[in-house]
Formats: sequence, structure tokens, C-alpha cells
Amino acid sequence: MYEPLRSPRRRTVLAGAGAVAAAAVLPTASTAVAAEAVGTASVQAHRWRTASIGGTGFVTGVLFHPRVKGLAYARTDIGGAYRWERRTSRWVPLLDHIGWDDWNLTGVEAMAVDPAHPDRLFLALGTYSQPWAGTGAVLRSEDRGATWARTDLNVRLGANEDGRGTGERLLVDPRDSDTLWLGTRHDGLLKSTDRGATWAPADFPATPSASGQGITFLASAERVLYAGWGDGGGANLYQYTDGSWQAVPGQPSGDAARIPIRIAYDIGARDLYVTYANAPGPSGQTTGSVHRLNTVTGAWTEVTPVTPGGTTADGSADAFGYGGVAVDARRPGTVVVSTNNRWADVDTLFRSTDRGRTWVSLKDTAVLDVTETPFLNWGEKAKFGWWIQAVGIDPYDSRHIVYGTGATLFSTCDLVHWAPQIRGLEESAVNFLLSPPTGKAHLLSGLGDIGVMYHDSLTSSPSLGMATNPVFGTATGLAQAALKPSYTVRTGASSGRNGASSTDGGRTWTPFAAQPEIASAAPGPIAVGADGATLLWSFVHWDGTKYPAHRSTDGGATWTEVSSFPKGAVPVADPADPTRFYVYDTDTGTVSASTDSGATFTAGATGLPSGDSQFRIAAAPGRSGDLWLSAKWNGLYRSQDGGATFTKVTSAWASYALGFGKAAPGARYPALYLVGSTETITAVYRSDDTGATWTRINDDAHQWGWTGAAVTGDPRIHGRVYLSTNGRGVQYADPQ
Repeated sequence: MYEPLRSPRRRTVLAGAGAVAAAAVLPTASTAVAAEAVGTASVQAHRWRTASIGGTGFVTGVLFHPRVKGLAYARTDIGGAYRWERRTSRWVPLLDHIGWDDWNLTGVEAMAVDPAHPDRLFLALGTYSQPWAGTGAVLRSEDRGATWARTDLNVRLGANEDGRGTGERLLVDPRDSDTLWLGTRHDGLLKSTDRGATWAPADFPATPSASGQGITFLASAERVLYAGWGDGGGANLYQYTDGSWQAVPGQPSGDAARIPIRIAYDIGARDLYVTYANAPGPSGQTTGSVHRLNTVTGAWTEVTPVTPGGTTADGSADAFGYGGVAVDARRPGTVVVSTNNRWADVDTLFRSTDRGRTWVSLKDTAVLDVTETPFLNWGEKAKFGWWIQAVGIDPYDSRHIVYGTGATLFSTCDLVHWAPQIRGLEESAVNFLLSPPTGKAHLLSGLGDIGVMYHDSLTSSPSLGMATNPVFGTATGLAQAALKPSYTVRTGASSGRNGASSTDGGRTWTPFAAQPEIASAAPGPIAVGADGATLLWSFVHWDGTKYPAHRSTDGGATWTEVSSFPKGAVPVADPADPTRFYVYDTDTGTVSASTDSGATFTAGATGLPSGDSQFRIAAAPGRSGDLWLSAKWNGLYRSQDGGATFTKVTSAWASYALGFGKAAPGARYPALYLVGSTETITAVYRSDDTGATWTRINDDAHQWGWTGAAVTGDPRIHGRVYLSTNGRGVQYADPQ
């Protein structure tokens, strides 16, 4: 998934010799909150919900509780953790209360349950381990994640880095429920003896590197603890007995067993299964293996289902590693493992009922049903999924198997029929939101990894699935002609065409007949004139390199370079005058305008905040030249003369995203929606008086970490707001 934008106002928490316990008890998401005072801004209760798509992100871990029927947890790389609610057959998000300053804590590195105390849950949080990301934290709950106590660590974790699909790095010691262990990537092993309240370094025989994986998992086999090691330099599997960690004797070696990925213990057969690969994954694995350790005899046996390195029927190299592993608690000797990064022949699950002597590929007989999530309908070959590193077998139902992919979570109850088990779990990173003034859909969204969605319903996955013709990976632009809203354009990452237009409001699409040569390597944002006659397409590579913008006046059949347009900047169309376009040069703090349909641009206001490519202009609907500038922590500015001059809006000292919705009854100006700060916190606000005063419309249970890419109101429903998140999909709300 994609790295959220970093705010210099985020809180970096450092602890002392181990960590400091947080006294606060933090709630998880609820449906509403009563009005309360927050600084000088009023608060209005809203009902917040998640627009349904169906997963849309990498599910990196699945954990069934061994003692409670129907209790399970899932973790994601950037979108928090979830608890399965058996009564409603839905996943319940557990980390929506994480606020803006703690955005780095929305990635879940590991989770752990206490078999002896079913209501206890522990999460290790931290999305990135780079210095700019801040340190990680451990959350601990006594009520299955309904409320939390928090301990801030003095180490960094990496839930959205390589190795994020390896096993759980957090473990409750089976010999003592007050003792927890936490394996880190770069700081060795930590131990807590007070149920996660404080942490201190523990002795471990291997030395971590600054760029390695460190401890890839922690697990127990009855009273013996095991740790996987991903940094090389000798042994890669250790066991803890008699008060010290020792290398496990006789463990496999070689390239196919370089990094232990996951581990599972079959208590009935006294067997330990370990999956291996030559890289941590989810990408980059080209070989791997599966091995079984009999914990009674100490004998190792290789039980790899299929050895990587052969060729497929079409002659492609069959390169992959092994990822997930789970054992059947009810049937000793039954084990399931997953391949990972197997692109040529597609990833699968292998199942054995004889301790790995023989295997059956479950993909080969699978009947997949994705009618509930049409965006997953990518053809028979691809539908079983990719990046499969999380696998679980229900300890109370041997035929109930789940596995996570890069896009969702699949489940079966008969080993043949599979479908997403995903209700309530949404993890997309959202780049664009568009709420049309007419048509069936009240929302279109542009997402990371899975392109553009036409939301004909907010409570079920879009019936049309991903926008096709062409299919995009990440959406880089989405715009609609203000005076002709049936005409919509989109741009994005694709191996073919990188731009398309729609004449039915985004239901169906046609690729641009031509595109500038640079578009395939550096697709960027696009704007369309109010009447749909002019397209203005900007280009910026993923590495930040900027290229000249191009303009088309024939629907994308031909393109002309616009030399006066700042390279890589975001074009904005005037919603009332088809001849006007605007652009904010974030390198120089200059706003330029065009009055000849984007052919040339002339500088207007100068001296505005600069230095951040995410500063944005928004144009008020139905008005010409009425512009609002979000400059993050530099504040909010407004121009009423087409960008010639700007005045700072003093009611909001920070603005990360601004959008518009239907005006309040009796009001003449559209409602403003702001992700920003009016006092001491970053929150979501609405103003019905042109920014003179603001009302907070989210609450402490609904914050979703980083939410600064896009926000928009509904032009047909006053008070309806749509909010982008980086990992929790599209959130929307209506006043209570």
C-alpha cells in the first residue's frame, strides 16, 4: 500500500529504557457521539459508515482464538485490525480511534491473544521503521478490542514494509500470561513481565541489521518458544528453553530456506511446520520450501509440496516462495500451506492430511464466487489471489479455511466453494473523491492499487466492479465537467492506455484515442473544462520527476504541450467558465490562471506557502474565480478574483483538504468540508457560513489516522460528507 503524507505536526513518542504505559483507555469506533465542546468549535453528532467495496488491501494476518468458537482477528498493513463478529458475520474495526498525529500506528505489525484469557488482545503497531515515522506502540485490551490501554515504545516497527506478511512477532508466553514477547525488525527482542505495560530488551543470540528483517515471528509449541530470524548470518530458527535462546539443531539451510516466513504447531502430532523463502515477501521471492520438525525426536523432514524453479505450461519460469501455514486443531496431521509471489502459475493453497507426505492444490478444484465483490472478477486465472501469506483454519471447523491476499480475504466451508469473507473490512488508500450533482451514483472514488469505482450503492460493493477499458492500478486523476457532469475523465497507472473518458457519468469508459508519450511512465492528475471541451493533463513520475503538461481540445485524440504550465502541478478547472483553468506551483508559491482554455497561463498571486507538493486549490462550485487554497499547517486561503490575490482564513489554522457540498437550508453558499484544525486537534469540520465558523463532524472514535487526501460533500444532500482515508477506504456520514 501507499505511504501517507507526513505532517510535521505529528507526534513522535519516545520512551525511556523500555517504554511508558499510557494511562488512557481508548474506545473503538461507535456509531455516533453526543455533542461536546472542542476548543471553540461546536460539535454535531454524525453517523459514520464505511462505503462498501470489499477488502481492497493486503490482509497480512489472520488469527483464530484457540478456545473461543467464532472469535477471530485480522490485521492489515496500513488499515488497522479487525475482530470477527460471529453474530452479525462482519468484521469490526478496532483502530478507527487512532488520530491524525498517530497516523503511523494504523499499520499492525503483529497481534496476539491469550489462550487462557479469551478477552485479552494485544496489538503491536507501527507502519514504517524509517526515522521520519516515529516509534511504535503496543495496545492491550481486556475486552476483545472494545477499549484499549496503550504503551508507547522506543523502537520502530514496519507493518507496511517488506516482511509484513510474515508471522506474528508478538506472543503471550504460554507459561505465564503476564509475560509477553515482541520481536522487532532492527532492535532485537523485547520482553514485558506486566502484561505489556512496560517493555525492556531481552537477550537474543543474533544481531539485527539496519536493513534486515530481524525477528520474523514468535510462536510456542506447548511450553517451548520459537523465533524466526530473517537477517542471515547463521541460524534462522531459535528456541527458548531453560531460560535462554538457542539455535534449533538440524534446521534446514540453503537459498530455499533462507528466511523463515511462518510457523504452526500441530499439538496432536507434535509436529512443527515452517515455511521458508529466499526473501521476506510479499514481493521478490523466487524460491522457497516447507519443512516439518518433530518436536519429540528432533528430526527434520522436508515436505515441500512443489519445488519452485520449474516451468509452467506456457514456458514461464515458475518462481515463488512459501508463505502461510496453518494446522487443523481437530485432525492431527492435517496442514495447509500457501505459495506466495507465484505470478506465472498463480498462487494456491496446498493441503495435506498425512503430515505433508502428499498434497492437494485447493485452487485446482476451487469454485470462486465473487458476486458480492464484483471488483475481484479479474478472470479465472487470477481470482484465487496473490500475496497469500496469511492462512487460518478454524479450530472448531476443519473445513472452514481463510486466507488473505493483496486485495481481500477468502473463505471456504467445504474446501471447494470459496468467497470473500470480508464484510466490514475495507483497507483501500483513497486518492480522489467526486460526488456528481446528477445521476444514479452519488460517489466516484479513485483508489490506490484498484483504480476507479462507480458507487451505485454505498452499502454494497460497486456492481460494475473496477472501472475498465482500460483497467488501472492506482488512480492518478479523476475529474468531471461541471456544466456537463455526464462527461468524466480519469487517469492512472496501466500497462496500456493511461487515460479514459466517460459520457455517462463514470459507468462506462473509452480510452483516449492517443496520449502523450510520457503518460505511460508518469501518469498524473487531469482536469476537464466546465463544458467538457478541454482536457489538461499533468505528468509526474513516481520518483517525483516532473514533466510538461499537455492539453487536448478533441477529447484526447491529439495533445499539445503547455509550456507555461508548471511541470507536475495539479490543474484545476473553473466550474462556471469553460475558458478558465488554475494551477498552484507549490515549488514557488505562485498561483497562475488561464483565460484561453488552458493554452497559456499567467502568474497571479505570489508569496504563498511553498515546498510541499500536496498543497491544493479547490474551486467553489457554481462560481467563477472563487478559489480556496489548502496549505496544510500553513493555513487556509481564499481568492475571489481568480487567483490574483488571496486572503488568509483565520478561522482555520491548518487545512489538509477542503471540499464542497449542498448549501444549508437558507444559505446561499455551498457547505464547506475541511480536514484540518480550528483549535488544537486535526479533525473533520463543516462550515455553513463560508468559513466564518466551523462545526466538528467526526469524533474521537472516528479518526482513521491520516485522512488528508480528499473530502467532499454531497451536492444533493446537505450534511452528507465523503472522506478519504489512507487504509480505511471511503468513510461517509450524515448528521444524526
